[in-house]
Amino acid sequence: QVQLVESGGGLVQAGDSLRLSCAASGRTFSQYAMGWFRQAPGKEREFVAHISNTGRNTYYADAVKGRFTISRDNAKNTVYLQMNSLKPEDTAVYYCAADPSSSGHYPYWGQGTQVTVSS
Repeated sequence: QVQLVESGGGLVQAGDSLRLSCAASGRTFSQYAMGWFRQAPGKEREFVAHISNTGRNTYYADAVKGRFTISRDNAKNTVYLQMNSLKPEDTAVYYCAADPSSSGHYPYWGQGTQVTVSS
């Protein structure tokens, strides 16, 4: 079982930056691929970014490529999402998720953190 706790959300203006953090419990964090997802009001949850267990490989949704950066610190059991040049359309609840088998399947989810970008 993995417990995930996101933090770092808030209200910012367009063009600002935020860094989200996701702290994971357990001693096997370094074995898990991790992902960030988001869900805007009235929309389905969508993929944002993915990082391999070593941090060597990362993938991004086209909507955030070049603006967001996913990273991890396995010594701290934490994955980050650095968000730059934020846009109003980035407004959503952001969730981190764990992929223990690096298969693209995420059985473990955090509770989410709200990001609101005003124009």
